[in-house]
Amino acid sequence: MMILGRRMLKIGLAVFLISSSTTAEELMKDNFESQPETRWSYFSDQVMGGISQGRVTFGSQDRESFAHMTGQVSTENNGGFIQLRRVIAKNSVDSAAGVYIKVRGNGQQYYLHLRTAGTLLPWQYYQASFASTSDWQTVRVPLSDFVRSGNWLSKAIRASSIRSIGIVAYGRDHSADLQIAEIGFY
Repeated sequence: MMILGRRMLKIGLAVFLISSSTTAEELMKDNFESQPETRWSYFSDQVMGGISQGRVTFGSQDRESFAHMTGQVSTENNGGFIQLRRVIAKNSVDSAAGVYIKVRGNGQQYYLHLRTAGTLLPWQYYQASFASTSDWQTVRVPLSDFVRSGNWLSKAIRASSIRSIGIVAYGRDHSADLQIAEIGFY
């Protein structure tokens, strides 16, 4: 009986350790492997009458998978963006303190956009900028650095309300050329 009790205790402890280590701090992360086109969507200001043009391709080089967003951003006709966006599964980033992104690009400034349960209109989002370089770099942005797009939104983002993340070339006439090897929450 004593042996069975110890064995059950060991099994119970193993199950607890396995389940707590796999669920406790696993936040959404994407490294653009295994059919990223099923998770990510490209769109531009053309959905609202703008004339920006671009595209996203998925590829790999030197064993590094990535999304490659290129295009011409134009502010004509009230436009001004191209974007790559992914829906975030409910409860998958509840404990997040920020976003990280591994990128390289053409030296332009780009943006991260977060949409939440409170961003009901298409032009509502929370935004943070980052600069690109020709070398791979990992940029970390705390949730507190994201700025709301209008006064109707809450000042602070609740991680549990995040519904999508976007990588955006935005706001000025320029050529976009950005590669994203990994993006996620920390």
